[in-house]
Order: sequence, then structure tokens, then C-alpha cells
Amino acid sequence: MKIEKILLPVDGSDFSFKATEYALDFVQSNGADIILMYSHKPFPSFLGEPYFQEVHDKIMNNAREMMEPYKQKFAAAEIPVDERILEGAPGENICRVAQTEKCDMIIMGSRGFTDLKGLFLGSVTHRVLHEAPCPVLVIR
Repeated sequence: MKIEKILLPVDGSDFSFKATEYALDFVQSNGADIILMYSHKPFPSFLGEPYFQEVHDKIMNNAREMMEPYKQKFAAAEIPVDERILEGAPGENICRVAQTEKCDMIIMGSRGFTDLKGLFLGSVTHRVLHEAPCPVLVIR
């Protein structure tokens, strides 16, 4: 089986950085396209203008800033990445992007910022393992 497209969901956690290092090594050794993905919390729908736009802009700017170190790692290795910033539940979004983009593999950290300390697998990772349409490589 040839791995041609990898989904790399990130959230700024140490586990995401470890998964990024592994994905970078994998791509350098085997070649593949990378989709770098971040899923942020839903925008508050109860806000009216101009407050909604201010909150929207702040959330999107924070998302872009959070993704920048990951993008720089791939740029330093001269590996292009396709970027996705999505609103909503990370586990659901990861599985949807993997299916829509026909990814051959998902590489992700075992836990992120949203998980309780002490759990072996985070809830997002657990959901992806059970619902992903492709193999999932979990890095700890």
C-alpha cells in the first residue's frame, strides 16, 4: 500500500508536535502530501454585529498563529502543506476531512489539550480510531 496523502491534525500540544516530527520524517523518507488541520471551537452564534465579526477574527487569527510553527517545520524541509482550519468538534472534523480528501493515513498525537491528564488516549483520538476511514498512526 502506497501512502500518498496524510492528514495531520494539530492542536498546539506536545503530542501534536511529536506527531508532526514523525510525519515530517515519514514524508521525507516515503514521500506523501500533507494536509495540516486544526479544529477550533464553534463561533458563538448569539453575538450580533460587530461583536460576532470581532470574535470570528480573533478565533481565526489565533488558529493561524497556532498552526504557524507546524507550517514552518515543513517549510524548512521544503515540504508543501495543504492547510485546513475548521469549526467544530475535532474528532468529527478529522474523520470528515480524511474521508473527503481520501487520505491514506492519519498521523496524530495520543492526547491534546482538551483531554484529562492520566488518560491513555484522549477522547478525540479515541473517536478517530473508531470512526476514521483510513489507518490511524497514534504518536505518544
